[in-house]
Amino acid sequence: MSGSPAGGDFLASMAQASQARCARARQLRSEAQLRDFIARLPAPLPLALADQGFDLIAELKLRSPAVGALRPAASEDVPARVLAYAEAGAAAVSVLTEPSRFDGSMLHLEKAARALSLHGVPAMRKDFLVDPYQVLEARAAGAGGVLLILRMLPRPTLEALLDEALAQGLFVLLETFDEADIALAQELLATRRERAPRDALLVGVNCRDLATLQVVPGRLEALAARLPTEVPRVAESGVGSAADAARVAAAGYDLALVGSALMSGGEPRQLAASMLEAARAAIGRRSRRGSARSSAPPVEPGARATS
Repeated sequence: MSGSPAGGDFLASMAQASQARCARARQLRSEAQLRDFIARLPAPLPLALADQGFDLIAELKLRSPAVGALRPAASEDVPARVLAYAEAGAAAVSVLTEPSRFDGSMLHLEKAARALSLHGVPAMRKDFLVDPYQVLEARAAGAGGVLLILRMLPRPTLEALLDEALAQGLFVLLETFDEADIALAQELLATRRERAPRDALLVGVNCRDLATLQVVPGRLEALAARLPTEVPRVAESGVGSAADAARVAAAGYDLALVGSALMSGGEPRQLAASMLEAARAAIGRRSRRGSARSSAPPVEPGARATS
């Protein structure tokens, strides 16, 4: 998620607003009613990653606190946009449901999930989730996954959200910003990775500074080596072009979450496809270099390697 000049205060205020939204939602539909509705739904769509080694989570985001309005909410054709993402090869579509700063809504998630189900592509709820009830809301709306912001919540709440998501069959993207967040992600994964389905747990790095709203150059590369290698790694923010996608793929990321660039451009299908093509080419080059290094004969002591 992107922040505001208040940094941590922004996350605190968003968490408070999310808690208030959750309380209002409970008044309209109890948790028991929500669970009863979910029990009649088909299983959520799983996240299926491609064999080519790199995937895209394309995002439906109408507004960003960093740049303002990206698309007019009143006229945006949600099904058409998410279908364009799916047709370009996106593995999942992230849908903002936060209303006050991102112009999102649960209706957007419902529309996106319904349209994407025809292509077998899951939708992911992206919001400032603070209560397991909101995970149930996502499931009821047809989502296949949710995003959790690790630095925003106390550990017991994070664990409750994560465990509810896994119990509902949802994939979970754990969003980190620094080494401390990654260490927490490692701890959360340690007791859940073995019992979670394949690709149900992901760890992402958001390279946006929550205090300034600016992308921090080099953060994705600097933190890549610290991420767990046994789960998919996601580059969040700072990926706006095919060259950026190739860069993060070369750094070791398995996916990129891309929102603003796809929302503000005129050809989201073409941009998404070009990002995938460039990133997968970079993965291929990285693999070939690694293979060449591993197959090269050892150099005798005192001898000079030739190029």
